[in-house]
Amino acid sequence: MDPNSSKKNMFNKLSKEQGLKLLAQEDFKRKTVSFYRYVIINSTSDLRDELYESWKNLGVLGRIYLAHEGVNAQLSIPEHNWDEFVNIVHGNILFTDMPFKIAVEDDGHSFFKLTIKVRKQIVADGLEIDEYDVTNVGKHLDAKAWNDALENGAIVVDMRNHYESEIGKFKGAICPDVETFKEELPEVKEMLKGKEDDQILLYCTGGIRCEKTSAYLKDYGFSDVSQLHGGIIDYARQLNNNETLSNNFEGKNFVFDERRGERISDDVISSCHQCGEPFDTHVNCRNANCNLLFLQCDNCKEKYENCCSVDCIDIINLPSEKQKELRKGTDNKKMYYSHKRVNLKLKNDD
Repeated sequence: MDPNSSKKNMFNKLSKEQGLKLLAQEDFKRKTVSFYRYVIINSTSDLRDELYESWKNLGVLGRIYLAHEGVNAQLSIPEHNWDEFVNIVHGNILFTDMPFKIAVEDDGHSFFKLTIKVRKQIVADGLEIDEYDVTNVGKHLDAKAWNDALENGAIVVDMRNHYESEIGKFKGAICPDVETFKEELPEVKEMLKGKEDDQILLYCTGGIRCEKTSAYLKDYGFSDVSQLHGGIIDYARQLNNNETLSNNFEGKNFVFDERRGERISDDVISSCHQCGEPFDTHVNCRNANCNLLFLQCDNCKEKYENCCSVDCIDIINLPSEKQKELRKGTDNKKMYYSHKRVNLKLKNDD
């Protein structure tokens, strides 16, 4: 028997097309959830294999990151296996009483395969592990306390990337124009300079980035830092469960799965990057060598062949072998890729 055979079964190598085809054949409903915890994991590789084996057997799909500092997971679970999944997670001493954030909009197609990766950090901040105490976090506010703080004039900061906040944000939020969390920490510290004694409110998708940010800001002398408990995801859940709560979020909550977003309010606060019409659903450029994430309405999607630029339109109309040739080599790989607005090459109609 091949000693590596069991290890080979610990990775899902389905293509996106294969995974989506299998999803379409399912005759049951799924539940999309996310969770995270900062907790010391001594053997990430062993835990990775343990989780993969048990979750694969339950038909769980999704993307999970494990690191010495903790876990960050976004998953899709068959509803008929939900109770067993919860028992497995809570049965692990590292994840006892783990709270789950359940999606507010769910078509069952959020993920198409199971991927569990071991990383240096569950949220990359570019800092040394001992540079600040990640456990010294700020106060957690539920939706009501959050709304009250907003009404009392607290400073609110969006701890997500620009392409997330462009389709949805809290009213009056400071939204840093950054692509990565690594860029955002020093940017936010600089933006809040002189506000060390003010009440600072932080929010993100599910709370994980705010957890680090609150500890980071406290380490730099900010005395009153709070974060939205459970992030935008749980804020929406609390709104749905309590009609007396006012909704201070405008637009969509960007999510990192096939859905791309969950609508929190009817407001459309962004525009198609090509024609300027109100629109708030992201797509990826059809050119595989670009894959730019941008806003493209249905009309422009048809008009520009699901591409972001003239260059990309030219490339997707080349023979497939020629397209593959262009992707070879480190100089060509992802030659156009960037989330930055300034790099978006739009087609001109002149």
